[in-house]
Amino acid sequence: GAEVDCVDDLSTGRPENVAPVADRPGFRFLELDVADPACPEALGGPYDLVLHLAGPASPADCRRRPLQTLDAGSLGTRNALGIADRDAARFLLASAGEACDLTGGAGPPPATGDGHPYADPVGPCSAYAEAKRFSEALVAAHAGACGSNAGIVRVFDTYGPRMRPDDGRPLSRLLARAERGRPVTVSGDGSRTVSLCYVDDAVDGMLRVAAGRSVRPVDIGGDEEVPLAELARRLIELTGCDAPLEFLDGVDSMDGADDGHRPDTGFARELFGWRPRVSWREGLERTLAAARPERTPVIVGAGGSGWLS
Repeated sequence: GAEVDCVDDLSTGRPENVAPVADRPGFRFLELDVADPACPEALGGPYDLVLHLAGPASPADCRRRPLQTLDAGSLGTRNALGIADRDAARFLLASAGEACDLTGGAGPPPATGDGHPYADPVGPCSAYAEAKRFSEALVAAHAGACGSNAGIVRVFDTYGPRMRPDDGRPLSRLLARAERGRPVTVSGDGSRTVSLCYVDDAVDGMLRVAAGRSVRPVDIGGDEEVPLAELARRLIELTGCDAPLEFLDGVDSMDGADDGHRPDTGFARELFGWRPRVSWREGLERTLAAARPERTPVIVGAGGSGWLS
């Protein structure tokens, strides 16, 4: 089997996330900051593959930790690339759809007087988008200048077991309210949509791209548009919540729905034979079953590879 060094500074993660694999032979957990200049020396290797997934990812974390977010995308990416170069390893950057979004998912972009939208580097969620944009540019420049074997995946709205209830994403917010028996609220008429990718599918996609040699960014994400009202009703059903579904006037630009960035999975399908296999309905059932095994919902169908947190 493979030997894996898992690096996390635990600023937003938890040791419990790796508990299921902590005792497996060949697995090692190291509490390190990937942006620390000493990190490459602490990771002696040699490695065949370097996966750079580090950095705050939730909207709430990025607002609380903007400097750490930018450090992970810049210094952390540079360190990880250096480790891969040192060991002649394949390098894969986990970027996000926000790299192509002008506001980092915080509503419509600002526009000039003649109506042309532009990126806002100082908006409330801009640190995340700018960190991802810079890290992609750094990886592409490094591959071109140094000939390194580097790739990029843009991971869109992933969910599954052990996701945090306070990360500020639409699914987490709705699920947290349903689990607590509080009214489940959506903005507007609930027709705004989200696109969800179950963690099994996301991991499968990343590993397929890691096994290749393409440096072109590859979108990994769900291919179903799920209206928020339908998502909320399903969560109420699965959790047995007695509270009602409520519709709020207006549209909350921070609810993450219809934010303008959706995955284009055509390249992933064409070059890597990847497609999401777990439907959002089945994924919700799996997620709740893992969190509350005493209330295991019936799961129909199969799909995805072994999960990894």
